[in-house]
Amino acid sequence: MNTVAVAASKRYDIRIGSSLLSTLGESVKALGKVQKVCIVSESTVFPLYGAAAEASLREAGLEISTFVFPAGEASKNGTTFLELLNALAQAKLGRQDILVALGGGVVGDLAGFAAACYLRGIRFVQVPTTLLAAVDSSVGGKTAIDLPAGKNLAGAFCQPSLVLCDTDTLNTLPEDVFRDGCAEVIKYAVLYDPQLFEQLENDGMDFDREAVITRCVELKRDVVMEDEFDTGARMKLNLGHTFGHGVEARSQFTLSHGKSVAIGLALVTRACAANGICSAETSKRIVDLLAAFGLPVTIGYSPDEILQYALSDKKRSGNSVNLILPRSIGDCAIAPTPVDQLKSMIEAGL
Repeated sequence: MNTVAVAASKRYDIRIGSSLLSTLGESVKALGKVQKVCIVSESTVFPLYGAAAEASLREAGLEISTFVFPAGEASKNGTTFLELLNALAQAKLGRQDILVALGGGVVGDLAGFAAACYLRGIRFVQVPTTLLAAVDSSVGGKTAIDLPAGKNLAGAFCQPSLVLCDTDTLNTLPEDVFRDGCAEVIKYAVLYDPQLFEQLENDGMDFDREAVITRCVELKRDVVMEDEFDTGARMKLNLGHTFGHGVEARSQFTLSHGKSVAIGLALVTRACAANGICSAETSKRIVDLLAAFGLPVTIGYSPDEILQYALSDKKRSGNSVNLILPRSIGDCAIAPTPVDQLKSMIEAGL
């Protein structure tokens, strides 16, 4: 097991290793002053790991309630959010009690936002069960739900009290879902770590999961500790996301987040090469690695379609959008880009 300590507005540990789900009860109990726990999960994950989570919590003498919603991004909305708040109230959770997010990014986002709002804030524990959640969304305290106008437009910064990443849960992931997480792993390598990038080129999808997850978590930990509230350096974590979110929203969320980010990363990288911001070789390495992991690197949408949905992205500030532009592997720049230049960037990237 590896442990990564985060010292943000709240100090907490991220534990990464095998068989950690069985330690959930004692780990939650050790947080102190907790009597009731609500497990928040979704319809795919809970049948796989709900019983083990409940058993561990019961052994620790905790009172348990559950809230399980239909799997998928479509559930990350205001209706499900209010249903969850009502479920917490009906279970009579107090401010000292804890919410456990058991699942992927949708579960963590929804549960974390509920924890931030219920009784003006209660504690929550992340138990990510997807690679994407393990390396990205479970770390750093960003929580949100989607609005009809766009993705993640209502949310709060709410750091968890603990993250338990049991790598065994990744064994039940469909290969396609595992690939989604690989898009975020590649993103971290492009942003910060040429050695990790080379490792991914050499190992492909057979990489050492515990080691690679730990490295990605360390990288994100460092960024969160420098810029917890996303006003500076943390913006770089949006590499591939502005155009990726546009693609994802244009698909009506039928295209997964990971695949959308892969397309967005390939698009912005090709645009950088076309504009002399990075070399053709850098662009080729990034696009080739995404393709080697079975991720899409293009999409049949028009520049106007992608632009329409990208402009609803929350990273827009007035008449500009902060794009993250790769200059080389491990070196990316934050570039405030006028809205009227975005279409030409998309055209160059497609």
